[in-house]
Amino acid sequence: MQHKAPRRTRERILELSLRLFNEFGEPNITTTVIAEEMNISPGNLYYHFRNKDDIVNSIFVQFDAEINKKLSFPEGRKANIQDIWTYLHLTFELVWRYRFFYRDLNDLLSRNRKLELNFKQILSHKTKVATELCLGLRQDGEFEGTDMDIDALATNIVVVATYWLSYEYVRNPRKYTELQTMSDSLARGCYQVIVLISPYLRGDTKTAFEKLSQEYLRKLNP
Repeated sequence: MQHKAPRRTRERILELSLRLFNEFGEPNITTTVIAEEMNISPGNLYYHFRNKDDIVNSIFVQFDAEINKKLSFPEGRKANIQDIWTYLHLTFELVWRYRFFYRDLNDLLSRNRKLELNFKQILSHKTKVATELCLGLRQDGEFEGTDMDIDALATNIVVVATYWLSYEYVRNPRKYTELQTMSDSLARGCYQVIVLISPYLRGDTKTAFEKLSQEYLRKLNP
């Protein structure tokens, strides 16, 4: 039997830090806490990472890599409403996996210039994707809206997707990390984003959206 190679200390530090940041909030976790939880000396931790921002930036690299790998539409054809729905699901799952970025976003960006620039790129990319989706649907006669409508809609989609978990946390902080609560929260987030598009949809896409919405609402309100 072939045994798996043990995870390197650096990988274990990142995995533990992500869990602690998600559970307790990044501002509440220090490198000393991480070292103690790892059962290593602070010097050993600093051998791998210069400071906490270095850990945060390294986690962001993982996050960015997962976004680029998972969040892509089918090649060779235009995205349909089901593709958009699936895309949103994957987006919200990643947001949940790296939720400390979103919950502590303002604090992180205020003191981490590198993260600020990287996050701006992600927001810009999401806005571009939302814009292209709407333009594609309009070209096929499945979306009715002006360029100004699409610009505003793309921005609203990104705003809701970015700050949805913050809203959910404020709404119910004591049950924020419960599995069932998390699952329902992600489902509601997906619905709240895609429902922004619904007034502009026409034809088969409108019909497909209404069917998906009914199925979704039944799951949320059994």
